[in-house]
Amino acid sequence: MRIEQLEYIAAVTRVGSLRRAAEELHLSQPALSETVRNLERELGVDLLERKRSGAKISDEGRELLPHIMSVLDAVDRLRSAADDQHRISRMVRVGTVNAATVPLLIPSVRKFRETHPGTQVEVVGAQQAEIHRGLLEGSFDLGLVNYLRGDDMPPGFETTELLCGRPVVCVRPDSPLAALESVGAADLLAEPLIVMRSGYVMHRYVHRLLDGRTPSFSYSTDGAEMGKLMVAEGLGATVLPDFSVIGDPLERCGAITFRPLAEDGTEVLLVIQRRLAGSVPRAARDLHQLFVRCAHAHPAAA
Repeated sequence: MRIEQLEYIAAVTRVGSLRRAAEELHLSQPALSETVRNLERELGVDLLERKRSGAKISDEGRELLPHIMSVLDAVDRLRSAADDQHRISRMVRVGTVNAATVPLLIPSVRKFRETHPGTQVEVVGAQQAEIHRGLLEGSFDLGLVNYLRGDDMPPGFETTELLCGRPVVCVRPDSPLAALESVGAADLLAEPLIVMRSGYVMHRYVHRLLDGRTPSFSYSTDGAEMGKLMVAEGLGATVLPDFSVIGDPLERCGAITFRPLAEDGTEVLLVIQRRLAGSVPRAARDLHQLFVRCAHAHPAAA
């Protein structure tokens, strides 16, 4: 049994139907229905009355509702107490997949420091699955995550798009690829390629781009920042979202540059996510707003 299952039942009761509850929770109706069915199987009780016209709370569900609300009230009190402790600790924890860490995260944290001088910001590099788990468990307040346009967004999170960009080839200015107006997949195969580890969106994208073909030599690294450093040191080229390269200190000082990929219309999104359920400390809300403002001012957003 999971807390969100009880929260979903409470939402169906409050709004009067499964369809309206799904809209309020930003879930698909089939996903919400399946989650409730799992709870029903566990409890051995039909919590919803399903008809052709829709689904609403059943009589059995209403009898159990006081117990459900009691559990949710206890969870709210626990979260409130935890939030109080969190405020006392004066720390906001951010999980990030690293893409756009320097061009976006650093300006956001700098502005946050100006208005919250006594609050620490802990930045943890992690893969998408780890960030989602940390948000649900409360070890992260905010998460910076990449998606390819068209990917399904996971339920249970408030997702705000920050930046939308294109995959580009990040190279040194003296690389043969830098002499090209655009770089094709065949061009990448001829050069040493620095790829993100499995579990990163750009790993999935490059695998699709190369269609199973193998470059002349490849490295594997954990995150865009190390990838850009390896490019700057002349170890090869890497493929990143343009917003991860534009405005980066290495790009501004001329150590790296980028070229577009030929005939590719893929869009990469950088989003900020936080958990839907439960209260959010004010410091985390303020940092969230700063990320949105700084994204609007990001060079890649112009």
